Amino acid sequence: MNWCDEYAQSGVPTKVLGYTFRMTLEKILASIDSEIAQLKKARALLSGGGTKKKAAPATPKKRKLSAAARKRIGDAQRRRWAKQKATK
Repeated sequence: MNWCDEYAQSGVPTKVLGYTFRMTLEKILASIDSEIAQLKKARALLSGGGTKKKAAPATPKKRKLSAAARKRIGDAQRRRWAKQKATK
């Protein structure tokens, strides 16, 4: 048995700021275990292991137009421009 065990079992009160506290070995160990659990949670959050990453929204695939389709669209637009220019 070490000095910590002997001190904890003796039940000797400790005065702090006018208050009397009795900390048993079990309370000290429970407190340490609680702090370890909190630190593990914090570490998991910081390292990214504690949360699942949300998937990025899927970007729609770019549609490709054939050369013939681009030519038809361009010709139609030029006709619209020519018609509008003729009416002025």
